[in-house]
Amino acid sequence: MDAASGAAAPPITSETPPASAPQTEGSTAAAPSRYESQKRRDWNTFLQYLRNHKPPLTLARCSGAHVIEFLKYLDQFGKTKVHIVGCPYFGHPNPPAPCACPLKQAWGSLDALIGRLRAAYEENGGRPESNPFGTRAVRIYLREVREGQAKARGIPYEKKKRKRATVTAAALVSTVSNSNVNAATNSGGGSGGDGGDISGAGVSVPPPAIVSAPPSVTTSTV
Repeated sequence: MDAASGAAAPPITSETPPASAPQTEGSTAAAPSRYESQKRRDWNTFLQYLRNHKPPLTLARCSGAHVIEFLKYLDQFGKTKVHIVGCPYFGHPNPPAPCACPLKQAWGSLDALIGRLRAAYEENGGRPESNPFGTRAVRIYLREVREGQAKARGIPYEKKKRKRATVTAAALVSTVSNSNVNAATNSGGGSGGDGGDISGAGVSVPPPAIVSAPPSVTTSTV
């Protein structure tokens, strides 16, 4: 990224101490959370990057391509070793010796950064439909970084997410099934021992009285 190489924006790292706001005596205002402080620093750093960009950029003209340039610019401040294809430690999560492969920003750090900047953009008056941090190009870039670093570092990033989704779906099916079994038991509890009906408890049907009697018909007998 030649156009942005001359930018002098400070790096975004979690080691930078949060700016302490002056507190007055008797003040009851709560201090901002760590997330809010980090989000404000990230936003100010991005605005400074736009000002130092050659040629300078305004926020209104910022696109997803400029966001990707910003992420690549941050790689020079990264602390995560990403092995190249020719490195003997490519794909090893714990290499036994140092190597000359470059340091970059970890995918997890970039993904969290984009989330904070996307929120800050809208909090500062930006419209969601024109948010450059939520564009498809940025999502594709983050996915490519994740997949590339997973291969280079030997770390599968996506397994936990899939497992969590499977467990959630199974829990939902179990909850629905148990609810329908209880409903079937309560509505027909006197019928006794035919256990075959419970196997179909996942299908919910209305009670017969509701189906056979339209709302406008009086069902009472003389």
